[in-house]
Amino acid sequence: MPSSRERIQALYAQKPVVLAPMEDVTDAVFRRLCRKHGATLAMTEFVNVEGLLRGCRNARRKVSLADDDALTGIQIYGSDPDRLAEAAGVAEEAQPIFIDINCGCWVPKIAGRGAGAGWLRDPVAMVAMAKLVVSRVSVPVTVKTRIGLGPESHMPIVDLARRLEDAGVAAMTLHCRTAQMGHSGAADWSWAARAQAAVGIPVIVNGDVRSAEDARRALAETGCAGAMVGRRAIEHPWIFREARALLDDGQSIAAPTAVERIALCCEHLTANVQQRGEPFGVHCTRRHLAGYLKGLPGAALLRQKLNLCDSLEGCLEILDGALRAPSFAAKDSELALQS
Repeated sequence: MPSSRERIQALYAQKPVVLAPMEDVTDAVFRRLCRKHGATLAMTEFVNVEGLLRGCRNARRKVSLADDDALTGIQIYGSDPDRLAEAAGVAEEAQPIFIDINCGCWVPKIAGRGAGAGWLRDPVAMVAMAKLVVSRVSVPVTVKTRIGLGPESHMPIVDLARRLEDAGVAAMTLHCRTAQMGHSGAADWSWAARAQAAVGIPVIVNGDVRSAEDARRALAETGCAGAMVGRRAIEHPWIFREARALLDDGQSIAAPTAVERIALCCEHLTANVQQRGEPFGVHCTRRHLAGYLKGLPGAALLRQKLNLCDSLEGCLEILDGALRAPSFAAKDSELALQS
Protein backbone atom coordinates (compact mmCIF):
# COMPACT_ATOMS: atom_id res chain seq x y z
CA MET A 1 0.00 0.00 0.00
CA PRO A 2 1.49 3.40 -0.97
CA SER A 3 2.47 5.79 1.83
CA SER A 4 0.82 9.18 2.30
CA ARG A 5 3.84 10.87 0.73
CA GLU A 6 3.71 8.59 -2.32
CA ARG A 7 -0.02 9.23 -2.68
CA ILE A 8 0.52 12.99 -2.54
CA GLN A 9 3.28 12.81 -5.14
CA ALA A 10 1.00 10.82 -7.44
CA LEU A 11 -1.80 13.35 -6.96
CA TYR A 12 0.45 16.33 -7.64
CA ALA A 13 1.61 14.62 -10.82
CA GLN A 14 -1.97 15.02 -12.06
CA LYS A 15 -1.78 18.82 -11.78
CA PRO A 16 -4.53 18.95 -9.15
CA VAL A 17 -7.08 21.70 -8.72
CA VAL A 18 -7.39 22.04 -4.95
CA LEU A 19 -10.21 23.39 -2.78
CA ALA A 20 -8.71 26.05 -0.48
CA PRO A 21 -9.24 26.07 3.28
CA MET A 22 -11.99 28.57 4.15
CA GLU A 23 -13.47 29.15 7.57
CA ASP A 24 -17.19 28.32 7.83
CA VAL A 25 -17.12 27.09 4.23
CA THR A 26 -14.97 24.01 3.63
CA ASP A 27 -16.77 21.66 5.99
CA ALA A 28 -17.37 17.99 5.21
CA VAL A 29 -20.51 18.70 3.17
CA PHE A 30 -18.92 21.30 0.93
CA ARG A 31 -15.75 19.26 0.46
CA ARG A 32 -17.90 16.37 -0.72
CA LEU A 33 -19.77 18.59 -3.20
CA CYS A 34 -16.56 20.06 -4.61
CA ARG A 35 -14.92 16.66 -4.90
CA LYS A 36 -18.01 15.40 -6.75
CA HIS A 37 -17.51 18.25 -9.23
CA GLY A 38 -13.83 17.53 -9.83
CA ALA A 39 -11.73 18.87 -6.95
CA THR A 40 -8.72 16.57 -6.60
CA LEU A 41 -7.71 17.57 -3.10
CA ALA A 42 -9.56 19.50 -0.41
CA MET A 43 -8.64 21.29 2.79
CA THR A 44 -10.53 21.59 6.05
CA GLU A 45 -11.51 24.83 7.67
CA PHE A 46 -8.83 26.49 9.80
CA VAL A 47 -8.37 24.56 13.05
CA ASN A 48 -7.18 26.51 16.09
CA VAL A 49 -4.58 24.41 17.90
CA GLU A 50 -5.66 25.60 21.34
CA GLY A 51 -9.26 24.59 20.69
CA LEU A 52 -8.15 21.23 19.33
CA LEU A 53 -5.93 20.50 22.33
CA ARG A 54 -8.70 21.50 24.75
CA GLY A 55 -11.08 19.12 23.00
CA CYS A 56 -13.32 21.95 21.79
CA ARG A 57 -16.36 20.50 20.05
CA ASN A 58 -16.06 22.73 16.98
CA ALA A 59 -12.35 21.97 16.53
CA ARG A 60 -13.02 18.25 16.84
CA ARG A 61 -15.79 18.55 14.23
CA LYS A 62 -13.40 20.22 11.81
CA VAL A 63 -10.83 17.41 12.02
CA SER A 64 -13.36 14.59 11.76
CA LEU A 65 -12.93 12.93 8.36
CA ALA A 66 -15.45 10.44 6.95
CA ASP A 67 -14.40 7.42 4.91
CA ASP A 68 -15.15 9.25 1.65
CA ASP A 69 -13.11 12.27 2.79
CA ALA A 70 -9.73 10.61 2.34
CA LEU A 71 -8.11 13.14 0.00
CA THR A 72 -8.29 15.94 2.53
CA GLY A 73 -5.62 17.86 4.39
CA ILE A 74 -6.24 19.23 7.88
CA GLN A 75 -5.07 22.82 8.29
CA ILE A 76 -4.00 23.98 11.74
CA TYR A 77 -2.96 27.43 12.98
CA GLY A 78 -1.33 28.83 16.08
CA SER A 79 1.57 30.93 17.30
CA ASP A 80 3.36 28.47 19.62
CA PRO A 81 5.61 25.88 17.94
CA ASP A 82 5.21 23.27 20.66
CA ARG A 83 1.42 23.59 20.67
CA LEU A 84 1.35 23.36 16.86
CA ALA A 85 3.43 20.20 16.99
CA GLU A 86 1.24 18.72 19.71
CA ALA A 87 -1.94 19.58 17.80
CA ALA A 88 -0.50 18.06 14.63
CA GLY A 89 -0.25 14.78 16.52
CA VAL A 90 -3.92 15.02 17.48
CA ALA A 91 -4.92 15.89 13.91
CA GLU A 92 -2.92 12.93 12.61
CA GLU A 93 -5.31 10.59 14.43
CA ALA A 94 -8.00 11.54 11.89
CA GLN A 95 -5.74 10.09 9.14
CA PRO A 96 -5.62 13.10 6.78
CA ILE A 97 -3.56 12.78 3.63
CA PHE A 98 -1.42 15.63 5.01
CA ILE A 99 -1.35 18.27 7.73
CA ASP A 100 -1.09 21.86 6.55
CA ILE A 101 0.25 24.73 8.66
CA ASN A 102 -1.50 28.05 8.11
CA CYS A 103 1.20 30.68 7.70
CA GLY A 104 -0.83 32.93 5.44
CA CYS A 105 -3.98 34.17 7.18
CA TRP A 106 -3.78 37.95 7.10
CA VAL A 107 -6.76 38.73 9.38
CA PRO A 108 -5.40 41.01 12.15
CA LYS A 109 -6.83 39.01 15.04
CA ILE A 110 -4.88 35.98 13.75
CA ALA A 111 -1.71 37.47 12.25
CA GLY A 112 -1.46 40.11 14.98
CA ARG A 113 -1.09 37.36 17.57
CA GLY A 114 1.74 35.69 15.71
CA ALA A 115 -0.27 32.96 13.96
CA GLY A 116 -1.08 32.74 10.24
CA ALA A 117 0.87 35.32 8.27
CA GLY A 118 2.36 36.51 11.56
CA TRP A 119 5.00 33.80 11.09
CA LEU A 120 6.37 35.79 8.12
CA ARG A 121 7.73 38.37 10.56
CA ASP A 122 10.40 35.85 11.56
CA PRO A 123 11.23 33.36 8.77
CA VAL A 124 13.88 31.67 10.94
CA ALA A 125 11.29 30.91 13.60
CA MET A 126 8.82 29.79 10.94
CA VAL A 127 11.28 27.25 9.52
CA ALA A 128 12.17 25.97 13.00
CA MET A 129 8.46 25.58 13.79
CA ALA A 130 7.84 23.66 10.56
CA LYS A 131 10.78 21.38 11.26
CA LEU A 132 9.42 20.63 14.75
CA VAL A 133 5.96 19.77 13.40
CA VAL A 134 7.47 17.52 10.72
CA SER A 135 9.42 15.64 13.40
CA ARG A 136 6.29 14.90 15.44
CA VAL A 137 4.05 13.25 12.83
CA SER A 138 4.32 10.50 10.27
CA VAL A 139 2.02 12.04 7.65
CA PRO A 140 3.38 14.69 5.25
CA VAL A 141 3.39 18.28 6.47
CA THR A 142 2.68 21.15 4.09
CA VAL A 143 2.66 24.93 4.52
CA LYS A 144 0.30 27.55 3.08
CA THR A 145 1.70 31.06 3.13
CA ARG A 146 1.84 34.39 1.32
CA ILE A 147 4.63 36.05 -0.64
CA GLY A 148 5.45 38.34 2.28
CA LEU A 149 4.07 40.79 4.79
CA GLY A 150 4.17 44.04 2.88
CA PRO A 151 6.44 45.71 0.32
CA GLU A 152 8.62 43.74 -2.07
CA SER A 153 11.71 44.33 0.03
CA HIS A 154 10.05 42.20 2.71
CA MET A 155 9.25 39.21 0.48
CA PRO A 156 11.53 36.38 1.59
CA ILE A 157 9.47 33.73 -0.14
CA VAL A 158 11.99 32.18 -2.54
CA ASP A 159 14.66 31.64 0.11
CA LEU A 160 11.97 30.66 2.59
CA ALA A 161 10.69 27.99 0.20
CA ARG A 162 14.16 26.44 0.03
CA ARG A 163 14.50 26.43 3.80
CA LEU A 164 11.04 24.92 4.30
CA GLU A 165 12.00 22.15 1.88
CA ASP A 166 15.19 21.53 3.89
CA ALA A 167 13.05 21.38 7.06
CA GLY A 168 11.12 18.45 5.61
CA VAL A 169 8.00 20.21 4.36
CA ALA A 170 6.45 18.03 1.65
CA ALA A 171 4.69 20.74 -0.38
CA MET A 172 3.83 24.41 -0.23
CA THR A 173 0.85 26.52 -1.26
CA LEU A 174 1.65 30.10 -2.15
CA HIS A 175 -1.06 32.76 -2.12
CA CYS A 176 0.49 35.33 -4.42
CA ARG A 177 -0.47 38.43 -2.45
CA THR A 178 1.18 39.96 0.58
CA ALA A 179 -0.49 39.77 3.97
CA GLN A 180 -0.91 43.54 3.83
CA MET A 181 -2.95 43.22 0.63
CA GLY A 182 -5.51 40.84 2.11
CA HIS A 183 -7.82 40.05 -0.80
CA SER A 184 -7.24 43.37 -2.59
CA GLY A 185 -5.14 43.98 -5.68
CA ALA A 186 -3.99 41.41 -8.21
CA ALA A 187 -2.18 38.23 -7.27
CA ASP A 188 1.35 38.13 -8.72
CA TRP A 189 1.85 34.55 -9.93
CA SER A 190 5.49 35.26 -10.87
CA TRP A 191 6.42 34.65 -7.22
CA ALA A 192 4.98 31.14 -7.42
CA ALA A 193 7.07 30.54 -10.54
CA ARG A 194 10.22 31.67 -8.72
CA ALA A 195 9.45 29.54 -5.69
CA GLN A 196 8.71 26.43 -7.75
CA ALA A 197 11.91 26.91 -9.75
CA ALA A 198 13.90 27.05 -6.51
CA VAL A 199 12.65 23.84 -4.90
CA GLY A 200 12.04 20.20 -5.70
CA ILE A 201 8.83 19.94 -3.67
CA PRO A 202 5.45 20.75 -5.26
CA VAL A 203 4.28 24.35 -5.09
CA ILE A 204 0.55 25.10 -5.44
CA VAL A 205 -0.31 28.50 -6.90
CA ASN A 206 -3.17 30.36 -5.21
CA GLY A 207 -4.84 33.72 -5.73
CA ASP A 208 -7.12 34.95 -8.55
CA VAL A 209 -7.86 31.46 -9.89
CA ARG A 210 -11.47 32.20 -10.78
CA SER A 211 -12.04 30.12 -13.90
CA ALA A 212 -10.82 27.06 -15.76
CA GLU A 213 -8.78 29.32 -18.02
CA ASP A 214 -7.19 30.97 -14.98
CA ALA A 215 -6.17 27.54 -13.68
CA ARG A 216 -4.68 26.57 -17.05
CA ARG A 217 -2.82 29.88 -17.37
CA ALA A 218 -1.57 29.82 -13.77
CA LEU A 219 -0.02 26.39 -14.25
CA ALA A 220 1.41 27.30 -17.67
CA GLU A 221 2.97 30.54 -16.41
CA THR A 222 4.38 29.21 -13.14
CA GLY A 223 5.24 25.57 -13.78
CA CYS A 224 3.61 24.85 -10.42
CA ALA A 225 2.35 21.42 -9.45
CA GLY A 226 -1.26 22.52 -9.02
CA ALA A 227 -3.68 25.39 -8.58
CA MET A 228 -5.85 26.22 -5.59
CA VAL A 229 -9.35 27.71 -5.82
CA GLY A 230 -10.81 29.67 -2.93
CA ARG A 231 -13.63 32.19 -3.01
CA ARG A 232 -14.81 31.35 -6.53
CA ALA A 233 -15.73 27.84 -5.38
CA ILE A 234 -18.22 29.24 -2.87
CA GLU A 235 -20.51 30.42 -5.65
CA HIS A 236 -19.41 28.16 -8.50
CA PRO A 237 -18.13 24.70 -7.48
CA TRP A 238 -18.48 23.68 -11.12
CA ILE A 239 -15.12 25.42 -11.63
CA PHE A 240 -13.41 22.15 -10.69
CA ARG A 241 -15.00 20.07 -13.46
CA GLU A 242 -14.45 22.93 -15.92
CA ALA A 243 -10.78 23.16 -14.98
CA ARG A 244 -10.27 19.39 -15.15
CA ALA A 245 -11.80 19.24 -18.63
CA LEU A 246 -9.52 22.03 -19.85
CA LEU A 247 -6.38 20.67 -18.19
CA ASP A 248 -6.93 17.01 -19.04
CA ASP A 249 -8.54 17.21 -22.48
CA GLY A 250 -8.10 20.80 -23.63
CA GLN A 251 -11.88 21.17 -23.76
CA SER A 252 -14.18 23.95 -22.61
CA ILE A 253 -17.28 22.19 -21.32
CA ALA A 254 -20.87 23.32 -21.01
CA ALA A 255 -21.79 25.71 -18.22
CA PRO A 256 -24.20 24.35 -15.61
CA THR A 257 -27.80 24.37 -16.79
CA ALA A 258 -30.60 26.03 -14.87
CA VAL A 259 -31.79 22.60 -13.74
CA GLU A 260 -28.30 21.76 -12.46
CA ARG A 261 -28.21 25.02 -10.53
CA ILE A 262 -31.51 24.31 -8.78
CA ALA A 263 -30.46 20.70 -8.17
CA LEU A 264 -27.26 21.81 -6.42
CA CYS A 265 -29.24 24.17 -4.19
CA CYS A 266 -31.46 21.25 -3.15
CA GLU A 267 -28.54 18.88 -2.68
CA HIS A 268 -26.52 21.31 -0.59
CA LEU A 269 -29.48 22.32 1.59
CA THR A 270 -30.43 18.69 2.21
CA ALA A 271 -26.89 17.61 3.05
CA ASN A 272 -26.34 20.54 5.42
CA VAL A 273 -29.57 19.84 7.28
CA GLN A 274 -28.66 16.17 7.58
CA GLN A 275 -25.27 17.18 8.98
CA ARG A 276 -26.28 20.08 11.24
CA GLY A 277 -30.05 20.03 11.63
CA GLU A 278 -32.54 22.86 11.27
CA PRO A 279 -32.40 25.78 11.12
CA PHE A 280 -28.59 26.01 11.15
CA GLY A 281 -28.14 23.68 8.18
CA VAL A 282 -30.40 25.96 6.15
CA HIS A 283 -28.71 29.14 7.33
CA CYS A 284 -25.16 28.03 6.52
CA THR A 285 -26.15 27.23 2.92
CA ARG A 286 -27.36 30.75 2.19
CA ARG A 287 -23.92 32.16 1.40
CA HIS A 288 -23.76 29.87 -1.64
CA LEU A 289 -27.19 30.55 -3.12
CA ALA A 290 -26.47 33.81 -4.97
CA GLY A 291 -23.83 32.05 -7.05
CA TYR A 292 -25.80 28.84 -7.52
CA LEU A 293 -28.85 30.76 -8.80
CA LYS A 294 -26.93 33.24 -10.92
CA GLY A 295 -28.59 33.97 -14.25
CA LEU A 296 -31.89 32.32 -13.43
CA PRO A 297 -35.18 34.15 -14.00
CA GLY A 298 -36.28 35.97 -10.87
CA ALA A 299 -33.09 34.99 -9.06
CA ALA A 300 -33.18 37.97 -6.68
CA LEU A 301 -36.75 37.24 -5.59
CA LEU A 302 -35.97 33.54 -5.31
CA ARG A 303 -33.00 34.25 -3.02
CA GLN A 304 -35.14 36.60 -0.93
CA LYS A 305 -37.73 33.86 -0.40
CA LEU A 306 -35.06 31.32 0.50
CA ASN A 307 -33.37 33.71 2.93
CA LEU A 308 -36.66 34.13 4.79
CA CYS A 309 -37.26 30.40 5.08
CA ASP A 310 -35.74 28.41 7.96
CA SER A 311 -36.96 24.91 7.07
CA LEU A 312 -35.61 22.43 4.54
CA GLU A 313 -39.12 21.47 3.44
CA GLY A 314 -40.03 25.10 2.81
CA CYS A 315 -36.85 25.77 0.83
CA LEU A 316 -37.35 22.69 -1.33
CA GLU A 317 -40.93 23.79 -2.05
CA ILE A 318 -39.70 27.23 -3.13
CA LEU A 319 -37.11 25.68 -5.45
CA ASP A 320 -39.62 23.21 -6.86
CA GLY A 321 -41.98 26.08 -7.58
CA ALA A 322 -39.22 27.86 -9.49
CA LEU A 323 -38.60 24.72 -11.55
CA ARG A 324 -42.24 24.59 -12.58
CA ALA A 325 -42.40 28.22 -13.75
CA PRO A 326 -42.73 28.63 -17.56
CA SER A 327 -39.94 31.23 -17.57
CA PHE A 328 -37.61 28.67 -15.99
CA ALA A 329 -37.98 26.13 -18.79
CA ALA A 330 -37.23 28.85 -21.34
CA LYS A 331 -34.15 29.94 -19.40
CA ASP A 332 -32.84 26.38 -19.13
CA SER A 333 -33.03 26.03 -22.93
CA GLU A 334 -31.28 29.39 -23.32
CA LEU A 335 -28.42 28.40 -21.00
CA ALA A 336 -28.01 25.08 -22.81
CA LEU A 337 -27.75 26.85 -26.16
CA GLN A 338 -25.27 29.40 -24.79
CA SER A 339 -22.98 26.70 -23.42
